[in-house]
Amino acid sequence: MTSVPDSWQKSPIRGRLAGHEPIVRGSAGREVRRRAVLQRGAWRHRIDREEHRVLKHNAILEMLAGGDRRSIGHSDRVVAIVGRDRRRFAHLIAGLWSDNVLIRMRSADAAEKITRNHPEWLEPYRGELLGLLAEAEEQELRWHLAAMVPRLPLNARERQQTVAALNRYLEDRSSIVKTCALQGLADLARNAPNLRATVIETLREATRSGTAAMKARSRKLLAQLADI
Repeated sequence: MTSVPDSWQKSPIRGRLAGHEPIVRGSAGREVRRRAVLQRGAWRHRIDREEHRVLKHNAILEMLAGGDRRSIGHSDRVVAIVGRDRRRFAHLIAGLWSDNVLIRMRSADAAEKITRNHPEWLEPYRGELLGLLAEAEEQELRWHLAAMVPRLPLNARERQQTVAALNRYLEDRSSIVKTCALQGLADLARNAPNLRATVIETLREATRSGTAAMKARSRKLLAQLADI
């Protein structure tokens, strides 16, 4: 088995996940995470220095800038480009920690769409995504993370962390975030029988007291879980 480079093992993100040191927050923290994700992607695909330099300066994230939060910019075009070249996926994931809020939300949108067909592409960034799921405040990040993280091959501890985060999302002001959190909980319960009773009760409660969107999604999810 090939080992992970020492530089990754010693990175602030790696240390945080192991409980060794706190993550740097704010714009400095986002830059630390962005660089670590790129480093991880470069190691994962054995990209040599020259090829990594070319990919580092590509226009993927630039394509996601501009406009306002009501639009997804060129997200669909990025989905088409990155979906054909997995090596670019690390750059897209790094966009989740961009200082530009539009790039963060559109990177999440594109990554979520790509991993509907390629959930395994998320696995190298499992630790970072779990950390971001717990810390994200922007609703656009939250609803895409609620969809993506349950696609990961989580262990029992990580699954419980994810459930806790999604339960917090149910307190969000956004109906979309809350509806996506319900979907994420149901997705986890499909592969974790020990979660089903609790998730089913959460869905039943949403059918009684949730928004119209939450009620409709919960009824659909309850029917699906009943067939398992």
